[in-house]
Amino acid sequence: MFSATDLYIGGQWVPSSSGKRFDVENPATREVLATVADAGIADARAAAAAAAEAAAGWRSTPPRVRAELLRAMFEEMISTADEIAELIVAENGKPFGDAMSEVEYAADFFRWYSEEAVRVPGFLSESPSGARRIMETSQPVGVALLITPWNLPAAMITRKIAPALAAGCTVVVKPSSQTPLTALHLALIAEKVGIPAGVINVIPTTTDVEVVGDLIAEGPVRALSFTGSTRVGSQLLAQASARVLKCSMELGGNAPFIIFDDADLDEATAGAVVAKLRHNAEACTAANRFLVHRDVYDAFIDRLTSAFSRMVIGPGTDHGAQIGPLASRSALDSVNDAVAAAVSHGARAVVCGSGPANGYYFAPTILLDVLPGAAVLQHEMFAPVATVVAFDTEEEAVALANATDMGLASYVFSADLSRALRVADQLEAGMVGINTGVISDPAAPFGGMKHSGIGREGGRHGLSEFLETKYIAVKW
Repeated sequence: MFSATDLYIGGQWVPSSSGKRFDVENPATREVLATVADAGIADARAAAAAAAEAAAGWRSTPPRVRAELLRAMFEEMISTADEIAELIVAENGKPFGDAMSEVEYAADFFRWYSEEAVRVPGFLSESPSGARRIMETSQPVGVALLITPWNLPAAMITRKIAPALAAGCTVVVKPSSQTPLTALHLALIAEKVGIPAGVINVIPTTTDVEVVGDLIAEGPVRALSFTGSTRVGSQLLAQASARVLKCSMELGGNAPFIIFDDADLDEATAGAVVAKLRHNAEACTAANRFLVHRDVYDAFIDRLTSAFSRMVIGPGTDHGAQIGPLASRSALDSVNDAVAAAVSHGARAVVCGSGPANGYYFAPTILLDVLPGAAVLQHEMFAPVATVVAFDTEEEAVALANATDMGLASYVFSADLSRALRVADQLEAGMVGINTGVISDPAAPFGGMKHSGIGREGGRHGLSEFLETKYIAVKW
């Protein structure tokens, strides 16, 4: 089933220089799926060297040719979507339906940036004095190091690879050691459609700190794109500052989901379910804190409890499953500890269902009677746990929503569009959904404020993260 388990460097499938390998676990069964080559510093340097060697050729490749190759990646991903989705389910645990949605979303980044590759910005104008022409051109940054997490093992990679390649950059991809098989499969697709050797290199590793630290400290890497925790992101920024690397950071979230008294509660509940539970609730855009107007609090809780209780819990391979296992033992232990701590401080847990005994399952849970300053509200819950807090006024709702260091996504439900837009303007978040629980789109900028990161992925902004602007003065 797993045809790619070695490193992909310079267009070749190679074992690690040390010969070391590591196990990849199925979170639904806790069984070993495959063993994967474990890259060390020497392998990482080889990957960066291969990317540097391929850089000039890829940069000079006509934009239309690069665009067609990206389009071919899209077509191949869509035509083999079932196969990729099954791979995601096996190593990540999410339900098959969510995995299929991820594959379609992931593939669409290649389609979007195949269209943007031929629209790299440039500008020509006359200087105010009339003595020269101001010429602005865009050039690829160079070799880009892409570090991706385990929660969306396809989409988090394509959201970085597609704009990097469209801009003319070559890349070294360091996927999560929890979900390396999807990343390696994407390299197989790149090889199949004819992406030149060295343009994409994939190096799974269990020694992230050493390998990434070495790539940042020296060598040809000129750009760093990271998706993961704020703690790790801030450490990487500190390391990258020594060489002034161009950095893009998509970090943690703690999304508020605000429901006003005039909201359509059925619509709000449907939005809450998708915003909280899709991808096993292991998404940085997941609704984390439900802020509900006191007048509709009880009615919403009744609807949310009913909706959560109807969710089918089971292995992602069961196509009827809606909630699969969490991705790892550490993830399960973490959410158990967080819920237990909340309950010990007065919260009331409403557990909706139960999962199989084997695997890392956690049933959808609603935490009620949570005080506004509770610790559980300060941290991102990568699990199907919804904390609910009542509010009385619009000003209070905004204050509660902004009472966090994070600022990635927010959601607002109200029948009054004027109020919804007014609140959205005040929310300290890079993305706001109004009367919708789904906000991600390859054509839209994805990113946050405050400790949720810097830079944007997706849309036109995603391309600019891999471009440098050059000014050329032409005497006239």
